Amino acid sequence: MTSTKQRDELHAAIWGIANEVRGAVDGWDFKQFVLGALFYRFISEHFASYMEAGDPDVTYAKLPDEDISPEVKEDAVKTKGYFIYPSQLFVNVTHEAHRNPDLNVQLRQIFDAIEGSAAGYPSEADIKGLFADFDTTSNRLGNSVEEKNRRLAAVLTGVASLDFGDTEQHEIDLFGDAYEFLISNYAANAGKSGGEFFTPQNVSKLIARLAMHGLDRVNKIYDPACGSGSLLLQAKRQFDAHQIEEGFFGQEINHTTYNLARMNMFLHGINYDKFDIKLGDTLLDPKHNYEKPFDAIVSNPPYSVKWVGDKDPTLINDDRFAPAGVLPPNSKADFAFILHALHYLSGSGRAAIVSFPGIFYRGGREQKIRKYLVDNNFVETIIALPPNLFYGTSIAVNILVLSKHKADDKIQFIDASGEEFYKKETNNNVLTEEHIARIVQIFADKEPVAHVATSVPYAEIVENDYNLSVTSYVEPEDQTEEIDIDLLQCEIAETVARINELRSNIDAIVKEIGGKVEVRS
Repeated sequence: MTSTKQRDELHAAIWGIANEVRGAVDGWDFKQFVLGALFYRFISEHFASYMEAGDPDVTYAKLPDEDISPEVKEDAVKTKGYFIYPSQLFVNVTHEAHRNPDLNVQLRQIFDAIEGSAAGYPSEADIKGLFADFDTTSNRLGNSVEEKNRRLAAVLTGVASLDFGDTEQHEIDLFGDAYEFLISNYAANAGKSGGEFFTPQNVSKLIARLAMHGLDRVNKIYDPACGSGSLLLQAKRQFDAHQIEEGFFGQEINHTTYNLARMNMFLHGINYDKFDIKLGDTLLDPKHNYEKPFDAIVSNPPYSVKWVGDKDPTLINDDRFAPAGVLPPNSKADFAFILHALHYLSGSGRAAIVSFPGIFYRGGREQKIRKYLVDNNFVETIIALPPNLFYGTSIAVNILVLSKHKADDKIQFIDASGEEFYKKETNNNVLTEEHIARIVQIFADKEPVAHVATSVPYAEIVENDYNLSVTSYVEPEDQTEEIDIDLLQCEIAETVARINELRSNIDAIVKEIGGKVEVRS
């Protein structure tokens, strides 16, 4: 494994390239070209490695395209999901990039060819459109063809200069990590527009551990609002690949982010047949009806977004929403995502969902949905997290843990919002490994912890009108300084006596001065 220092140096180098090459172009607008070039290099090198099959006498990049038979191409597409001819490899295109007056056109043709190679094969949906956001004709690259090509060549050669190590395993590890580093940095610098699709790794790690706690294996893992795929990938990091038997599933409504998620899967060594990321509106057009149920669900859905709700009368009959007897408010779709996740959860599974705190105490329809969840014993734990953990928002969110196999009717509440549960950094607070481990341990033990955790029986929740706010059940530590009344009274008496003594002294001085004053006519 590459050392932390080497990794930090690599990240510094790649961020330096990203900023130097973009020039006057906004970093957020330019991200697709850097991310796309990194992905292009990754799939080129791993495809070449696959074609060489460990034979030291074969260098795929040096073979003529015409030497590749149709049978070899077909076999490669069936295995890897796509095909790249030697002349289309990143290393060959980059070598001539600064001398190629048709670079932008050639790149577009190569990307189209890579995507087109999967047409008619099982991998077609996973490969199609991967390079759609790498627009080599975009004016964001420059106003002239020469300027576009100059900047594209600089991006390619910059990415080519990065050292990702010698072995395939190191490359997968470093490529994927560098890709997430870039995404997180762009998100951090873009504010809300970036942070809305990226869950910081430390939060993702906590969510993944909560969702998969106590499970030796899961059939598959699902994120109904997967963004760039960071939550799904944390699940992969936390557990050996064989424990997630059927792979990774997700849906994303934003086309650009959908492409990022699919690229992210490849960059972390997940082959096309082990992930299924779909494009579309999860609430109105769910794409994984035939893949459910899922043993593990992780999600950070958008907070309090508007949705059609009861403006579409057919939704109340939807299997996801009908059991609650009411649809979430049109102005706040939070519970729509939660009910969707619950419907997709297996009887032995667990879901961990980042949630806006307001949904746990507001009235109206949201209260009725809470009643449904509590009455049916689906709520296992609610965890209050520290503020300022996410890019673009400083709010202190909650994590809702759902389960269909609880051993009792109690709901656990954990207040992990105090300073003992996070580390302050320049722009954001972070959860360290120690913080994450402590929260997971409290979650697992289900034991009371003074001012931090408690488990509340069903009857008390009902009596409290189904309020599920953490602060309603976890008593905060009294920070008020304890005052010794007797001591205080003694100090006051001493102070009063001293004041009286000073007044007497002043009166004596004034009287003495008054007697010596001569009155002149």
